[in-house]
Amino acid sequence: MTEPIVRLQNVNKFFGDNHVIKNLDLDIEEGEFLTLLGPSGCGKTTILRMIAGFEDATSGVITVEGEHVEDKEAFERDVNTVFQSYALFPHMTVYDNIAYGLTVKKVPKPEIKERVREMLELVQLMGFEGRRPDMMSGGQKQRVAIARALINNPKVLLLDEPLGALDLQLRKQMQIELKRLQQKLNITFVYVTHDQEEAMTMSDRIAVMRGGVIEHLATPKEIYGRPKTRFVAGFIGESNLFSGTVASVEGDRAIVDTDVGRGMMPAEDFKPGDPVHLCVRPEVMQYSTQPVDGFTISGQVKNMIFVGSQYRTLLEQPGHPDVKINRVKVDNSYREGDVLYLHWALDDVTGIRAKEDSDGE
Repeated sequence: MTEPIVRLQNVNKFFGDNHVIKNLDLDIEEGEFLTLLGPSGCGKTTILRMIAGFEDATSGVITVEGEHVEDKEAFERDVNTVFQSYALFPHMTVYDNIAYGLTVKKVPKPEIKERVREMLELVQLMGFEGRRPDMMSGGQKQRVAIARALINNPKVLLLDEPLGALDLQLRKQMQIELKRLQQKLNITFVYVTHDQEEAMTMSDRIAVMRGGVIEHLATPKEIYGRPKTRFVAGFIGESNLFSGTVASVEGDRAIVDTDVGRGMMPAEDFKPGDPVHLCVRPEVMQYSTQPVDGFTISGQVKNMIFVGSQYRTLLEQPGHPDVKINRVKVDNSYREGDVLYLHWALDDVTGIRAKEDSDGE
C-alpha cells in the first residue's frame, strides 16, 4: 500500500487557550480531491494553513510525500495555495502574474513563455495574457490565480474557499472546471468550503468537521447515504431525524421506539436499550393514508410547497420538527389537514448511535 501524499498524525493547534484542532489524524491520497467541509470556526482553514506552512502545529506530525514539513518555511514545501481573494498583483498583466513564481526562481525566459502558454490553454484564457486584473471578471481572475499556482507543478494544491466571492451561476461553472483540471492534471487537491453542494459536486472524499475534529470522512455518497453522527446527518443535505431507543431486535431489523412513534432500522450490531437517532432523507420518506405494519409514526399535512425542482410536503408533529417529504411530481392524493402515516424501507434509514454525538444531543 502506497503512503499518502499528505499525512497529519495527532495534530493539535491552540490559539491561546482555544483548542482549535484536536488530536487530528488525516491521510490524503495522491491524486485525490479531498474537501474539508464544515461550519465557520470548525478548524478546516487552520488545517489547510498548517499544511501550507502559514500556521505551525502546536503538536503532532505533518508530512508531504513522507517528508516532515513542520520545520520548513511555506516556500520550501511542495504545495501551493489558492485563496478566495485571488491575491493577484494589480499592476501586473495576466502573463506576469502567472509567470511570477518562475521569474523569482530565475527560470529561463523561453521556458517561462512556454509554461505560461500551457497554463493559459489549461484554464482557457488564451488571448488574455496582456490584460490586468481590473479588466477581468471574478471567474477569470480566479482562473489566473489557479494558473499561477499550478505553473510551479506542486504536488498538492490547497484551495481556501476559492469560489466564495463568485455569484451562484459562476460558482457552479467553476466547480465543474476545477474538477476537470484536477482530473486532467492528477494533482492532489485539498479544498476548504462550508458549501455542502460544492463539496458533493467535486470531491472524491469529504471530511466533515465540527469543533476541531473530523466527524465523518468518506465519499460523498457514503456521507449522504450513511451519515455517522447526528451532526453530519443534519449538515449534509436535508434529513428527518427521530430520536429513540431500540426496543427489540428481530432478525435483520431493530424495532425502535422514537419520541413520536415506532419505526425500524437494520439491526446491524444494535442491542435493546441502545439510544439511537433514525435518519431518513425526505426524498425516500414513504407515506400512506392508513397505518403500515411495524410503524406508528404519523403527522398532519401542514404545507405543500413547490420549490422549483421538487414538491415539498411538511407534516406537523406536536413537540417535533416538521417532517419533510420531497417528490419530483406533485401528489394530489392528499391535501392540507390530512393525516399521513410514515414508513420507510430498511435500506433507506440510517441508525446513528446517540452516544457518538454527545455534543448537540
